[in-house]
Amino acid sequence: MSHVFSLAKDKSHNKEALVMDNTTQILLDELIELLSLEPLEDNIFRGQSQDLGYGRIYGGQVIGQALAAARQTVRTGRHVHSFHGYFLRTGDTQLPIIYNVDCTRNGRSFDTRQVSAIQKGRPIFTLTASFHIEEDGFDHQDQMPITENPDVLIDEYAMRLKLTELMPTNLREKALFKLPIEIRPAEPKNPYLPDIRAPMNKVWFRAAGQLQDNPDIHTYLLAYASDFQLLATTLFPHGASFFQSNMQVASLDHAMWFHRDFRVDDWLLYVVDSPSASGARGLARGQIFNQQGFLVASTMQEGLIRNKLKNCI
Repeated sequence: MSHVFSLAKDKSHNKEALVMDNTTQILLDELIELLSLEPLEDNIFRGQSQDLGYGRIYGGQVIGQALAAARQTVRTGRHVHSFHGYFLRTGDTQLPIIYNVDCTRNGRSFDTRQVSAIQKGRPIFTLTASFHIEEDGFDHQDQMPITENPDVLIDEYAMRLKLTELMPTNLREKALFKLPIEIRPAEPKNPYLPDIRAPMNKVWFRAAGQLQDNPDIHTYLLAYASDFQLLATTLFPHGASFFQSNMQVASLDHAMWFHRDFRVDDWLLYVVDSPSASGARGLARGQIFNQQGFLVASTMQEGLIRNKLKNCI
């Protein structure tokens, strides 16, 4: 089954009261505009960046833009089913990104693309993506775990507002920066006073506003949002958080597989666990379900999780 979904939107969705303000809708609209890359030459595109207050380009943005660049070189009727990417250097939010696409293979059923994201003449990210025609075949999946409905959970940004007094001054602006994705944790945690817990995490998320009926935009946004939550989960067993000044946390690679239909402006459940951490690296894996219980995508990511104080001893 292709992950390209029906564009017939559930009527009840239009009646749902989205708890958003103008800021988040503006951020979402800005992000969608950033995903519309500027063609420069054949297979070469330019993208701009959104500053989320991290001091660097958010990895999910580069993933989404690289995927958009690859998609523009692929024949109609083929849709991304997987990609694998490596983060090579920190991206500068003040500079444009050039995306070079190599049309590696055009097959009868699959097309393959390799993308290099470049700043200052050097690659900051590379991505290999595979696109597949729509086919019928066998079907099975893991069951979605039981969790609370997102309507009864509190928004992550609202929780951060309540914890303002606990934030280190140098992290306050970063922590209070709004995102174009609404996140509601099933088991809220205090990232400024982290406790030790099992490396398992469940969060509901959706786009922080209304989206057009463009399947490519939904795909890019799901890839964008999939970079949240993964590395944070690898820190749970160690009572650590990326908000702590002694922690150096950065994505090293990211892989994603698209399985079934989805909309990013409907609630999706991200179920994340971490099977291993060693050598200052943590491994996380995720499954994304829609509210009907269908597994729509899977992810894996390894990242740097370095305790700078410990490594200095």
